[in-house]
Amino acid sequence: MTSTRNINTKIRLLAVAGLCVSGSIAGPATAQAEADLPITSIMLYRSGVGSFLRQGEVTDDADVQLRFRTEQINDILKSMVVFDLGGGRVEGVTYGSKEPLSRRLAAFAIDISKNPSRAELLNQLRGARVAVTTAEGVTSGTVLGVEQRTVSDNEAGVTRQEAVLTLVTDRGMRSFEVEELRGFEILDEALAAELNKALLALAEHRADNTKAVGIGFSGDGDRPVAVSYVHETPVWKTSYRLVLPDGSADGSEFDTTVQGWAIVENTTDEDWEDVRLSLVSGRPVSFTMDLYEPLFVTRPEVPVPFASVAQSKAFGGGQAPAAAIAARGGGGFERGRMGLADDAEAAGIGLLRDVAGADLAVGEALMASALNSAASAESVGEVFQYTIDAPVTVARQQSAMLPILSGQIESERVSIYSAGDGGEHPMRGLRIRNETELQLMPGPIAVYDGSAYAGDAQISFIAPGDERLLAYAVDLDLGVRTESGRSQQITNIKIVNGLLIQTNRERATTTYVIDSNADGERTVVLEHPKRWGWEYVGRVKPSEEADMVDRFNVLVPAGKVQRTEIRQERTTSQSVGLLDADLNFLLTQQRNGVVSGNVISAFRTAAEKRDAVRAAERRIAQLNAEQREIAGDQSRLRQNIETVGEQSDLYARYIRKLGEQEDRLEEIANEQRVAQLAKADAERELTRYLSNLSVE
Repeated sequence: MTSTRNINTKIRLLAVAGLCVSGSIAGPATAQAEADLPITSIMLYRSGVGSFLRQGEVTDDADVQLRFRTEQINDILKSMVVFDLGGGRVEGVTYGSKEPLSRRLAAFAIDISKNPSRAELLNQLRGARVAVTTAEGVTSGTVLGVEQRTVSDNEAGVTRQEAVLTLVTDRGMRSFEVEELRGFEILDEALAAELNKALLALAEHRADNTKAVGIGFSGDGDRPVAVSYVHETPVWKTSYRLVLPDGSADGSEFDTTVQGWAIVENTTDEDWEDVRLSLVSGRPVSFTMDLYEPLFVTRPEVPVPFASVAQSKAFGGGQAPAAAIAARGGGGFERGRMGLADDAEAAGIGLLRDVAGADLAVGEALMASALNSAASAESVGEVFQYTIDAPVTVARQQSAMLPILSGQIESERVSIYSAGDGGEHPMRGLRIRNETELQLMPGPIAVYDGSAYAGDAQISFIAPGDERLLAYAVDLDLGVRTESGRSQQITNIKIVNGLLIQTNRERATTTYVIDSNADGERTVVLEHPKRWGWEYVGRVKPSEEADMVDRFNVLVPAGKVQRTEIRQERTTSQSVGLLDADLNFLLTQQRNGVVSGNVISAFRTAAEKRDAVRAAERRIAQLNAEQREIAGDQSRLRQNIETVGEQSDLYARYIRKLGEQEDRLEEIANEQRVAQLAKADAERELTRYLSNLSVE
């Protein structure tokens, strides 16, 4: 197939998703020759992974053996791609299976997977001939079993459990306490061999640090092949050297020499010899998944069918939905072919070399190998790549520091004081501007002032065109102290929908007092803690805003004391019910010009309407009290009536009194109804008045 980029080389691709796990792979019957694929390209990411490209040549049918640490196998199985760039065929990839140790040990005739005790091990040998050694000598026999017996110690008054081995010997059955056995020998050679194999498997598991991955190629003649994969690597780091020119003064911009180094570690067990090394600042999504550990699914046991004979069934043909076919370009999908992005650098794989010796991007190779599949590359986030011009050599388990940039950046000397740090002196530092087209990665900076070492600093990520502050030493020539104050003033009181709204203006003042003993003028950057919701007032305004601080540039004359006052204000409001306010407070604020006469008048009207409600409530309370008093007196009168005769004058007097009280109770009931209605009317009037009341 010829690709859209006129690649005349047919490329065959095998994705690791189709790896062969068995010990043999399909292929020609001819013997395969060994081939070597050295590492030619490495791309390291700051997400903790590295992309490796191996390239070489094979002749005819060949087998390539690669070795990886056991903990790297999962990444290899997840990411490896294999290419035969000369028209040959990738026959398969094989690797040693990793069966769980417990499952391997359980497969032997003697199971030691659960670390059995001597009694448990002897119990597994039931039916086998053994020779046990005791204080009396050696006894041979067939193991009948091991049982637990309860033994009582009459003198100590305690009981204990002991394991007892029963052997069937030529002279009958004999029992031995397992704890008393000095040793035993398995006379069954097959069982003894099984135990030795299990112990050997246990030892191999502990020593199994590396695994071999075999790749089979089939074809004719010499041709290029390549293997690419990703696995965990240390994060590459950066460090910088910054040299300040002699005679540069505060407040003036000047060019500063910067040199950047990348620190890389080769923690693999293979030397990196003359490799093409690229360092990428991007952080692609990366995760680990245990693809190496075999998974076994518990299957249900189904009885053998016997009641009826299963009938054969023919299934009709089918095809993918039309939408899916259209998405693939209408041409279907050829079995065994895959399409990937055609940007080799973005894919992080490097360059291949075809039969004619021309550079060929791996992405192009992948695209050419996919039938009717045109994948696109997309840049996501900020990704920057450093590629080392000369080939790099780093021995196994060694590290290297490689130069990645050298040039000039604009700088300005400053002193930096961060109020949140609470120190007495500012830091001596720089404001640097990245006018290059390079991204500066986070890392330490060793600062040299002329020929003298001045101190260390740190920088975060700096994109082209960005500015950063860095501090490298304490500026002992400047002392800083702060004076703080805070006040609050009522600015307005008004009524809104029956609520009294009070507006306050809060003011916070911080004065920075800078005492200079320097020989020349200093530029001090004050980092003032950010207050959200506050605004700066007065002539002093911030020159720069950061996430948590606002920065102010202050010029401090030589040998002088500079006072810089930073003022901030904010407006707050609080609301209370109008009738919860105090008239005297309002009258005082009226004299201060905060409250208008209309607000005072509205408050008085509301208070009058509230007083009407309270008057109705008092009348109701009076009537209720009189009613209770009459009820108590009537109870007394009825008791007295029972003690006097009906013909007496006192009896008539009591009866007349009860009648008068009953008449009064009826009047009270009527007056209560009137008072309740008056209260309800007064409450409605107060509510209506307050709900519509808004006065400036």
